[in-house]
Order: sequence, then structure tokens, then C-alpha cells
Amino acid sequence: MTEARMQEVPEFKPGTFCWVELGASDAAAAKDFYGQLFGWDYEDHPMGPDSVYTMLKLNGKDVGALYELMPEMKAHGVPPHWMSYIAVDSADDAAAKAKAAGATLIKEPFDVGTNGRMAVVQDPTGAVFSLWEGKDTKGAGVCNVANTLCWNELLTNDIQKAGDFYTNLFGWTKEQFGGDYTIFKNGDRGAGGMYQISAEMGPIPPNWMVYFAVNDCDAMAQKTADLGGSVMRAPEDIPTIGRFAILQDPQSATFAIIKPEPQPEH
Repeated sequence: MTEARMQEVPEFKPGTFCWVELGASDAAAAKDFYGQLFGWDYEDHPMGPDSVYTMLKLNGKDVGALYELMPEMKAHGVPPHWMSYIAVDSADDAAAKAKAAGATLIKEPFDVGTNGRMAVVQDPTGAVFSLWEGKDTKGAGVCNVANTLCWNELLTNDIQKAGDFYTNLFGWTKEQFGGDYTIFKNGDRGAGGMYQISAEMGPIPPNWMVYFAVNDCDAMAQKTADLGGSVMRAPEDIPTIGRFAILQDPQSATFAIIKPEPQPEH
């Protein structure tokens, strides 16, 4: 797939990750960090009387968003985090199906202006994600190129329970990769990954990790540290896939980067 082809407006079929959003403890500081790291520009939109929803842009195209965690979220101990959104035909139907399968609805389906309708779901193992029924806004304007979203990965303490839940909810299939890694497939395309949280990782809660593509994994990991973030897992190679690292921003929101291996043309 060529660079030009990848930059076409993405198509988000149901069951595809379509958007990412950062809940930050300090929105201004987060803008500064990610702006320097990824070269993102910002477009602020008032969201109620006291808050702002900031669109993250690369070359004029939306790559995601950030907002400052509400006082009540901070009071409940919600840490800074990246949220992953999955496209669905109907947020109401998908939310009801998730609930019936043992998930918890953190936010019941609600409209986001004319942009779309969404719900926030905690899967039966504890990982949180959002459902997105796109209307005026289908999702990101660009992905799978440097400094944009390219992958979403579930860390869970029960891969059997989580695997059953997501394959039932989204119609994904599972494919083993390298022994201990599961690739979720949406039709013939990879939708996301999954692996078991191991004891040596420490007390990590189940979560969906976001991956951003980069041109130089090592340089970006070093830049993250230079900007006040931290390197949780130093850059390393995944044969045939790419070189990746797991990072934390200065507010402790975790994300990953990967320099993908060139894939053969299809």
C-alpha cells in the first residue's frame, strides 16, 4: 500500500477503530507535549460552559482529540488516558448487546451534536472503550501514516473471556500470532490485537492501548523522554511487523509508537 493510498480518507466499516481521544489532567500541557512530539496542530471547540474539546490535526486533517478531565472525573480517580472508539451501525444496539454479554455501560448512548452517537463501555475484564455511530463525523481524517493512529491493542487479564466478548460483539475473528498474541480480524483486515497481562508487568489494569505510527521509533522514544515523558518499554523489533516502544506522557497517559515494516504490495 503506497503512502498516497494510505492518506485517502479512511473508510470505517462497523467493527473498525475510528478515533482516539486523550483525557488529560492539564490540557494546555498535553497540547504542548504532543504538539512537539508529533507535530500536531489544534482546533479548540467549546464543550459546555467550562470545558473545551480540542481536535488534534496533522496537515489539516483530524487525527484525534483531547480534553481536560472534568473535576468529578478527577475526584473519582480517573487517570489521564487515551480512549479508543470503535465504529458501529447503531450505538444503541451495540451498547445493549455489550451489556447483555456482561459489559458495564459507563455512559449510556447519547448524541454528540450532529457528529454522531456514542456510548462508553467497560468490557467484562475491565478495559474501557467507546462505541461510535458516525453521522456528520465518521472518524479520523487520516490514519496509518507517520504521527497518526495505526493500531489498537487490548491488554487483559483474561484473554478467553475478552476474546469471546469482542468476537460476539463485533463479529471479529481471532488469529494467533507468535504464540501469545491474538490478532482480531474484521473481515480480512486486522482490527486490533490482544495479549495477557503478565505478572512481571506489575499491577496494570486491563486497557486498550493506542499505537501511533512513526518514522523513527528510537528517536521518538528519546524525544518523549526529553519532553518530560517516560519510556515504559524500550524500543524493540517485532519480526516482519516493525519496531515499537511503549511510552508515557508527562501526565502518565500511556501510548505506544511503532515504525512499521514495509508491507508487500497486494
